[in-house]
Amino acid sequence: MGLLERLRKEWFILGIVLVIAVARLEPAVGVKGGPLKPEITITYVAVSAIFFNSGLSLKTEELTSALMHVKLHLFVQIFTLVFFPTAIWLFLQLLSITPINEWLLKGLQTVGCMPPPVSSAVILTKAVGGNEAAAIFNSAFGSFLGIVITPLLLLLFLGSSSSVPFTSIFSQLFMTVVVPLIIGQIVRRYIKDWLERKKPPFGAISSCVLLMIIYTTFCDTFANPNIDLDKFSLIIIVFIIFSVQMSFMFLTFLFSTRNNSGFTPADTVAIVFCSTHKSLTLGIPMLKIVFAGYEHLSLISVPLLIYHPAQILLGSLLVPTIKSWMVSRQKALKLTRQPKAPVKV
Repeated sequence: MGLLERLRKEWFILGIVLVIAVARLEPAVGVKGGPLKPEITITYVAVSAIFFNSGLSLKTEELTSALMHVKLHLFVQIFTLVFFPTAIWLFLQLLSITPINEWLLKGLQTVGCMPPPVSSAVILTKAVGGNEAAAIFNSAFGSFLGIVITPLLLLLFLGSSSSVPFTSIFSQLFMTVVVPLIIGQIVRRYIKDWLERKKPPFGAISSCVLLMIIYTTFCDTFANPNIDLDKFSLIIIVFIIFSVQMSFMFLTFLFSTRNNSGFTPADTVAIVFCSTHKSLTLGIPMLKIVFAGYEHLSLISVPLLIYHPAQILLGSLLVPTIKSWMVSRQKALKLTRQPKAPVKV
């Protein structure tokens, strides 16, 4: 793969680095009250645009084919939205006595509270040849659940910013997340044929809006002279994120491959990716709403910004290995199910 092609493929990751660098050079442009007016353009317009776009692109009509695999769905959603955040919380009790930046540790907790992403888990499951329908269902269903459960988990584990009352958080979530998502789904029903024919770049549109949100978040950080991020904490957080991902992927693999689990090798592939991947597209806007007024919001966002490329990188590297395991496992199961030839006397 050529350098230009690689850059084109990883444009969003490069975009994150670029917008953070631009925010560092000229933070006054994107701060609250600045020329971009992020308190309106980002808080309401950008967040609403992302979820309207999600509503337009979410193929809920395809979910019925995977609806009956209840055991798999329960496993993924309970692992993602119950086990994951609880395990991270317990782990952070140990890390709290270390010199690691406390806001980055809070950011690790926010990662645990996030729902699965709409795209990356599905793409990797498809690349391996796993149960794509189950991956689509759990990514979409998890996103819907996340709209309600993720803010509750964030408030449960981290509390809210004192400047924003609880009722205000949920009214804003309803107006900028739920309503645009529903409107997007309604509009989709009327223009579904056109969407299928034209295939608009929904992912790229959401990513561009997301870069705007990330940019203004870091403008607020760099405009605040009291915030300092030490390199030691950042390096440790990167190491922890990769370790958590590998550990949880291995854990879901072990649970889903037990003899009495009832899951096929293709199911296991969907479980491993859907249970351990976290949504940046849903996560950043929600953090912006729930922690409005936090001067350390950008530091809280850092672990999620690291987790996103890390899950894609790790997943991509593991695709050949997981695919090889799945094919050999399927062959082995096929052989054990074949009736034995009668022995001639």
